[in-house]
Amino acid sequence: MAFQTFPTRRARLFAGRLARGLIAAGVALGVGWGGMLYAANQSVQGAKKVEDAGFDGDAPNAILIEASSGSVLFEKNADELRAPSSMMKMMTVEVVFNAITKGDVKLTDEYRISENAWRRGGAPSGGSTMFAAINSKVSVNDLLHGAIIQSGNDACIALAEGMAGNERIFAADFMTKRARELGLTKSTFGNSNGLPDPGNKMTVREIGMLARHIILTYPEFYKLFGEKEFTWNKIRQQNRNPLLNSMEGADGLKTGYTKEGGYGMAGSAVQNGTRLIVVVNGLEDSEDRASEAKKMLEWGFRNFETRTLMAAAQTIGYAKVFGGDSRSVRLVAKTPVKVMVHKNGSDKLIARVVYSGPVRAPIEAGQRIGVVRVWRGGNIAMETPVYAAEAVGTGSTVRRAIDGASELVIGMFRAGAEKL
Repeated sequence: MAFQTFPTRRARLFAGRLARGLIAAGVALGVGWGGMLYAANQSVQGAKKVEDAGFDGDAPNAILIEASSGSVLFEKNADELRAPSSMMKMMTVEVVFNAITKGDVKLTDEYRISENAWRRGGAPSGGSTMFAAINSKVSVNDLLHGAIIQSGNDACIALAEGMAGNERIFAADFMTKRARELGLTKSTFGNSNGLPDPGNKMTVREIGMLARHIILTYPEFYKLFGEKEFTWNKIRQQNRNPLLNSMEGADGLKTGYTKEGGYGMAGSAVQNGTRLIVVVNGLEDSEDRASEAKKMLEWGFRNFETRTLMAAAQTIGYAKVFGGDSRSVRLVAKTPVKVMVHKNGSDKLIARVVYSGPVRAPIEAGQRIGVVRVWRGGNIAMETPVYAAEAVGTGSTVRRAIDGASELVIGMFRAGAEKL
């Protein structure tokens, strides 16, 4: 079944304000269980219970995500910036994973444990540490084990100093730059380990996005998060993640605590072939952190299932073309568009194609045009890129002149609308 997009008046006004900004278009969908799809156009944030979610958690900040599709099953104050504490170590190790993947760093490389790393993050600090000896040299592989399994602050500082020469430079340049590349637009970093610093701020949504990226991009490195213990300097320490021993299929990720941020946790588990990711933050007790994360994961596994909305290469909609030999271009997704839905079929969904347009010709087949977003009630459930299904060549001189005149007239109406 083909899905025709149609620009909405609201989208056109929004595009006018942004001067060729995002254009949203509604998509009529059949979702396989006979349910109707209703409009929902913006994410709802707040501490009160989500009416149709059937879950009311105690965590001030929380999100539950299905890993494969990125479907958001539940969220609560998911975009509020808060100290991420040791959950921020996931950003540090992602920077290292990426450098290893590109060949800039090797697992066998050795970094020295400076006095700074030892004093601020090692045995004298009184915090979580891998107990690396001062002035010793430790391989990147062992430092990653120490940072992930033992939540070693000394391991993170050593990695930062080894790669950037200075922890502040690593946080500002390496971590922040990489975060922006991954689409983490709000996160800021003051150090490498999450120890109290006013520069350390993340949302649970972006922590969840980071966790999903690590799981999908680095499956071999991700196995470190599920290892239950690690011994260094003849000191054996257990993984601090309580889910590993209390929940079927749990294999990650990180806990965290600071006075400013409270108790937080990013966790993940797989059951019956479905992986869910949970992030909670701002709790007052470590036991509440563990029980809240487990309760949310169990609720997700119990109440949701995956449904395919659109097959790979199925026509999702059309984008308007400027100056082309065709007036529009067909849009498809490269992989099936899937979303997690309530098993009882009670979800109200709407899908919209969002792109910056009209898209100027020529257009190559496979060129990314925008995204398709699916809303569940008032929350964005998932989004995935859409691409041009075929090439569109440059149109004739007459065609380009007509399109130019049309855009000029539309621009005049947009300018007038902005003044209203």
